[in-house]
Amino acid sequence: MNTKLTFNFFKTYKMKNFVEELRWRGMIQNIMPETEQHLLEGIRSAYVGIDPTADSLHIGHLVGVMILRHFQNCGHKPYALVGGATGMIGDPSGKSVERNLLTEEVLAHNIEGIKKQLAKFLDFESKEPNKAELVNNYDWMKNFSFLSFIRDIGKHITVNYMMAKDSVKKRFDPSENTDGMSFTEFSYQLIQGYDFLHLFREKNCTLQMGGSDQWGNITTGTEMIRRIAGGKAFAMTCPLITKADGTKFGKSEGGNIWLAPEKTSPYKFYQYWINTSDEDAERYIKIFTMLSKEEIESLTAEHKEAPHLRLLQSKLAEEITVLVHGKEELEKAIQASKILFGNSTSEDLKKLDEQTFLDVFDGVPQAEISRSDIENGLDMIAILSAKTEFIKSNSEARRALKENSISVNKEKASDNYIVTQKDLINNQFILLQRGKKNYFVVRVK
Repeated sequence: MNTKLTFNFFKTYKMKNFVEELRWRGMIQNIMPETEQHLLEGIRSAYVGIDPTADSLHIGHLVGVMILRHFQNCGHKPYALVGGATGMIGDPSGKSVERNLLTEEVLAHNIEGIKKQLAKFLDFESKEPNKAELVNNYDWMKNFSFLSFIRDIGKHITVNYMMAKDSVKKRFDPSENTDGMSFTEFSYQLIQGYDFLHLFREKNCTLQMGGSDQWGNITTGTEMIRRIAGGKAFAMTCPLITKADGTKFGKSEGGNIWLAPEKTSPYKFYQYWINTSDEDAERYIKIFTMLSKEEIESLTAEHKEAPHLRLLQSKLAEEITVLVHGKEELEKAIQASKILFGNSTSEDLKKLDEQTFLDVFDGVPQAEISRSDIENGLDMIAILSAKTEFIKSNSEARRALKENSISVNKEKASDNYIVTQKDLINNQFILLQRGKKNYFVVRVK
């Protein structure tokens, strides 16, 4: 990655009002009193915790990551805390059942993948005082004995205080239909609180940030710092992101939208953002891009004048896809998006890699034929009807060909066209089309 190119804006940083930046973007839910003033007094350090339950972040993590990016861009020092220790326990916040515990080997693999992705958002290489740092709480928790922890840390926080947290109360509420909570999960807020205490002592970290479901855990940390270190620390959370239609943000029919291209292709990633509603796009462009207030207001006004052009969605998808996957992958995703709706050619189709081709034509009916079927050429009637049943009868296939409504790989095919190996996309696919929208994929085995 070209770090110099990617992070030019960090090199000329100046202190900016971080709280004000997040406020107009709609990214503040809860904030402790005096936090804004504290951050205006000079360079401060803050952290966001990331649970390493997979070897890739998904877009549900992006709010926290973007908060750290804004924090650094405003002149402050961000810490990304990967929860190697807490990942072995599982955060009870927002959950009704206990999650599976992870092994050290799996956690190490996951952390390595997450670190590479974070480097696209945060400057870990800068020589400026606000250089980002990645920390892993397993590094300071692994040698902590159980007896030492309950003696030195646990005695300072009462059970009554811990039970008062919403994340705990919900697990004991009969109406929530849960099985309660194990001691392992109950101890989570103590460990997260100790993370804050450790970073306060060792890194002069005075602010913890996260989603609004983390408010209880974060304030346990500020209380621990007050009681044990006699210090003052601050807390801030952002709203949990929702979609206007009530469906879950960050999910598609295939599950999470991941940042890793092998889990979610750049094309599908781009499509997720381009397909957002007008209402969601207006909120998301503030949260998931670095565009200024003036740029966003201008773009929003322009969008409202001609909503059918989907200017907000296009700019949102462009900005976030470049951040995550780079400009080259964005251009490929845009080109692939035009295949279903634009005047694309056979050559455009053949430029698609296998995964993007399958993503573009996801849900399109398919049939399999043998490679031997096309070695000597296959006539159009056979591939349309007998071999694939794309068209139900030979007579209907002939009629469609005479009407000039059949295309092979986006090019019109006559009734005497012969399909051969040269028609294969990625040496295995043929795209048949009847009319403008009726597609069919032939897979050659």
